[in-house]
Amino acid sequence: MKETTPRIEGFGFDPSESQHYFLVSISSSKEADVQISEHMSWEKGQWEKKTRAVTKDTDERLRVSLARPKWDAIADVVAAEFNERLKGMGRKRGKWKETGLTPVSRLFGKELLLLAWAIEDADPGVIPAAITNWRGLTPEERWWLFTMTNAATGQALRGKGIGWRKAVRFALTENPLSAAVPEQRVGLIAGLDSEARERKIKKPKQGTLTEFVESFA
Repeated sequence: MKETTPRIEGFGFDPSESQHYFLVSISSSKEADVQISEHMSWEKGQWEKKTRAVTKDTDERLRVSLARPKWDAIADVVAAEFNERLKGMGRKRGKWKETGLTPVSRLFGKELLLLAWAIEDADPGVIPAAITNWRGLTPEERWWLFTMTNAATGQALRGKGIGWRKAVRFALTENPLSAAVPEQRVGLIAGLDSEARERKIKKPKQGTLTEFVESFA
């Protein structure tokens, strides 16, 4: 009998459909950051007995290192949304491993990273706002924002705190989004923090997220 593709634990990752995926790496140490990395190929058994997908912060595949308390603040919300959509597709629900590597499908991984980038340097107090705003975006909007951000500032260290990464943080933590009004959902900017004011960026009354992001380019 021909061997079938092994079942992969995680959120929607099926290597028979696409070998492009993301990995969430959680260490046994509560003090260690949670890593999210992007990978273009998969081999059977490559995750066994590993708690880290990459070992260097300068690894090109590493997209973000997120402080454990911040990861804990978003993990359940993200899992619930992804599982609701997996259920709608008739697929198995996912679950984050307490320690080790959890694969995430290509599209889910893009959405997860967008939220992680928004909060990586943000005050913990604004994480609920970032979650609300992230949930207010459609998947397609999240994919587009990820693509633009990843192209310019996607590496964990080199892209941190600049350009699109910085703009996404402001947009999702400062900007109240409305699921009912698309223009506002990716538009209205409620305010900018002191760093933005120091850069003398003008606060628009209304505009698109694209225009806002371009002010950081």
